[in-house]
Amino acid sequence: PQNHIFIGKKPVMSYAMSAMIQLSHSDDIVLKARGMVISRAVDVAEVISKRLGKNTFVLKGISIDTESVGEGQDARNVSTIEISIGKQ
Repeated sequence: PQNHIFIGKKPVMSYAMSAMIQLSHSDDIVLKARGMVISRAVDVAEVISKRLGKNTFVLKGISIDTESVGEGQDARNVSTIEISIGKQ
């Protein structure tokens, strides 16, 4: 979907600026991350809502889950998070 941002290994401000651009065109966005970059997604959400947004954006919801990655002997569970951010 167009309003989803998948968090990876780029710097936090790169994702935050991308999210701000998305929020200027739509009412809400969803930050998605899994595994080791979950903390980066939380940092991005905090930067958007507190520093860049100056309290014009709020966290609408947080969803956590576990995905199974791989098949057979290589299968393992990976934690995921989805953070919804929208205008107040």
